[in-house]
Amino acid sequence: MAGATSVAVITWVTRLAGLLALISVLVPAGRRTLRGHVATWLELPHEATVGAATVALVTGVLLMLLATGLKRRKRRAWQLAVAAAALLTVSHLGLRHTLGAGLVSLALLIALIATRRHFIALPDPVTGRWRAIRVFLQLTVAGVAINFVLLSVTLASSSAGDRLAQSTLALVGVSGPVTFPALWLEDLSAAVGLLFGIGAVLLAAYFLLRSAEPAPELTDEEVERLRGLLGERDSLGYFALRRDKFVVFSKSGKAAVTYRVIAGVALCSADPLGDPEAWPGAIEEYLDVCRRYAWTPATMGCSELGATVWARFGLEVLEIGDEAVVDTATFTLEGRVMRGVRQAVSRTKRAGYSARIRKAEDLPLAELEELRALAATWRGTDTERGFSMALGRMGDPGSVLVTAEHDGRVRGVLQFVPWGEKGLSLDVMRRDRTADNGVNELMISELLLTTPAEHVSLNFAAFRAVLEQGQRIGAGPVARLSARTLRFFSRWIQIETLYRFNAKFQPRWVPRYLAYPAARDLPRVGVAVFEAEGLGGRPSGLLRALQRV
Repeated sequence: MAGATSVAVITWVTRLAGLLALISVLVPAGRRTLRGHVATWLELPHEATVGAATVALVTGVLLMLLATGLKRRKRRAWQLAVAAAALLTVSHLGLRHTLGAGLVSLALLIALIATRRHFIALPDPVTGRWRAIRVFLQLTVAGVAINFVLLSVTLASSSAGDRLAQSTLALVGVSGPVTFPALWLEDLSAAVGLLFGIGAVLLAAYFLLRSAEPAPELTDEEVERLRGLLGERDSLGYFALRRDKFVVFSKSGKAAVTYRVIAGVALCSADPLGDPEAWPGAIEEYLDVCRRYAWTPATMGCSELGATVWARFGLEVLEIGDEAVVDTATFTLEGRVMRGVRQAVSRTKRAGYSARIRKAEDLPLAELEELRALAATWRGTDTERGFSMALGRMGDPGSVLVTAEHDGRVRGVLQFVPWGEKGLSLDVMRRDRTADNGVNELMISELLLTTPAEHVSLNFAAFRAVLEQGQRIGAGPVARLSARTLRFFSRWIQIETLYRFNAKFQPRWVPRYLAYPAARDLPRVGVAVFEAEGLGGRPSGLLRALQRV
């Protein structure tokens, strides 16, 4: 607890030191406030003062970036923070008027050294060290080159050595040996140099400190071990076989946890695989990896049993919705409550639609490839949605494919993956947007009526209980407002639509939960969940641009 308090204090002092550094350079009122009449015996040339201001500006921003790494107890962030605090303390002497900011940076330096034992987290497995060096060199060389060309065009009479020295010193805001005939040219050269100099430091710091996201891929051996741990208990267990995950096994090998790293969150889905008695061993291994790399642990879509086990390890638990499970032995299209589905099925059959149900291994390869292409075309977005209830591929052995056909053309496709030996879980649901309404109802009802499986898991209904409570007679204002808010967001992420569709089949509702360390971690965990599910998160264009740098 004392270590956590020390880290929290250091994090906030780091942010304060960075903010004061920015104020001391950018805000005249701040400079006057912090002046404190430092001893006038220290007289430095104007160029040194400008250089000190540049250093203070860059290190101030850098310290604010480093605060996040310090919060995660990253050793590399601590090393860079020590160097930045020392540099900032010295630069404040050059500014000659920032006693208050200088004392804060000095206090930060002392505190960082005194608490060094708390910052032990390793760099992420995919580190940006070499990329940081490359970006730093690219930007500094580009800044020098652009300034050199600018000076060569406008000041051809000066020597090449002087122009090179001027271009290099401009990166830190210091004047060189070149004499400028016009003030605007000097300002332009200084602006170009500072822009590239500051950009080089900050972008290099970003790549060095960012929460790297290793590209996971389960090996064939790991997949086979995971298959051996699949059982009848969890309907979402098969989705753990997605290839874009890491896996850790318990020391006994009887349980495993799979996860993906997104925005500093090691995000798991559903329950651990294997014997529930061995789950704690796998969770301990997973949490040890999270501590080693300072990742935030979180799991989404776990069952009530899984949530109970995660809670024993100190994680908070939040109910996030319900999974719709239909018991095929009691499913029927008869009765008043099934009138809507029955009419939709009858309408599509009269229009000439029919449903075919086949195992993936029974389909010819050419037909399977055609279905994959159609599913990708009908997806409607560039992003593949789904993480906790999506496999990310079509045609795994044991999967069941349902197609809706009309006039010899496939107009809809469903894929169900195995849920042990006695069940199926819906993975893919796509249809041609020009097809008649009721195609999905036709495919699902035909499967439920003919499959030998005892139970079938359909879509996940997020916040189902909130929607139901909000529409009940006598619901309070909070319940009504919550339901109204969810309906508003349903325009983009289909919260209410999926709930209404699932409810048509009269399923039993199985609650699912989100486990996370603390309320302060919810924003970061929320970003990771939305990004994993393909619903939002960080802008994809920005991520692709940074990955290509």
